[in-house]
Amino acid sequence: MRKIFIITVTSIFLASCGGGEKQTVEQVLESNNLELLRSKKNELSNENQEIIKQIKLLDTEIAKLDTNKKIPLITTLTIENKEFIHYLELQGNVQTKKNVLVYPEVPGQLVNVYVKEGQKVAKGQALGRIDDGGMSNQLAQLEANAELAKTTYERQKRLWDQKIGSEIQYLQTKTNYEAQTFAVSNLRKSIGKYTVRAPFSGIIDDVIKEQGTVVSPGPGAEIFRIVNLGNMYIETDVPESFISSVKKGKKVEVDFPILGKELQSEVRQAGNFINPANRTFKVEIGVPNKDGNIKPNLTAKLKINDYTNPSAILIPQSIISENSKGEQYVYVVENVNKNKGFAKQAIIKTGKTQDDKIEVLDGLKKGMLVINEGARSVKDKQEVKLLQLATK
Repeated sequence: MRKIFIITVTSIFLASCGGGEKQTVEQVLESNNLELLRSKKNELSNENQEIIKQIKLLDTEIAKLDTNKKIPLITTLTIENKEFIHYLELQGNVQTKKNVLVYPEVPGQLVNVYVKEGQKVAKGQALGRIDDGGMSNQLAQLEANAELAKTTYERQKRLWDQKIGSEIQYLQTKTNYEAQTFAVSNLRKSIGKYTVRAPFSGIIDDVIKEQGTVVSPGPGAEIFRIVNLGNMYIETDVPESFISSVKKGKKVEVDFPILGKELQSEVRQAGNFINPANRTFKVEIGVPNKDGNIKPNLTAKLKINDYTNPSAILIPQSIISENSKGEQYVYVVENVNKNKGFAKQAIIKTGKTQDDKIEVLDGLKKGMLVINEGARSVKDKQEVKLLQLATK
């Protein structure tokens, strides 16, 4: 009964407001009649659904008849197998195992400095001399005594060979001669410590103590710094995740930005100890330095070849998308005819990256056409038009 009553009231109201004609939204709003407002809303909703159906029918018919419909324009890449050389990029510092401070072995006054900074020296060359406190005079006296003991021994030996004299005399002169010789040898070694010599061939990098300075063994008493620039190397820390790929013999590209110099080298030593503080291991890269321009502690950029694939598939990183499942995909073109075809989504698995290229491990094969320009504007199974012939 309520529904009949509402309909009757609504009909009377409509009849009273326009002789049975449809009311506008404005007129219905002015009525302040809830039932009338709901009725008008339902009427408009039904009309809207009918219009949508009609539009879809028109779109379908237009798509069949329109020969000038817009098709996405794209460019493609032809998949080829290429060599892929991956580099681990790091930074290191130049080192040399022959970079030492030369300390005195004995205390005393530095009475002579024989070299200057920048001078090349040979191994064992005298660099300076410390006052020996009169030990040289003692050596001269011992040498004279040793010479006399030698002469006495030789004469006594000739007599003994001729069965002249006693055996005890012969043995005494022999023992005295040997003792004097041993004493001279020991004193010479002691005096030798007062001459500071180069431990290896190299260049005097710094003369730290001036002539006349009193020196003594121990920290802070260094006299010279000597370096050898012929046996240089770069040391760097490599993350432990690369321990199986960065090994001795691996090729390395070395760049010295300050010098504007690049060179090719290789890993000459890979450490076997993982630093627990930063989870890295040490690597040494040999550096030829014929012109001597490379100095200790110079910074170098390194590209270590940690992975090589002689037959890899490489594509630009910019054309890869990701779906809601976290899968990576690209679009390939199939059924190409007269520069037209259909886009198809291809799920891929990727590997290492280098610059703007990424290695594809699975999902693409040689000869496939991959959409390059326009990859972000197409949909799966959509018709596309190739703007140009496929490029490699």
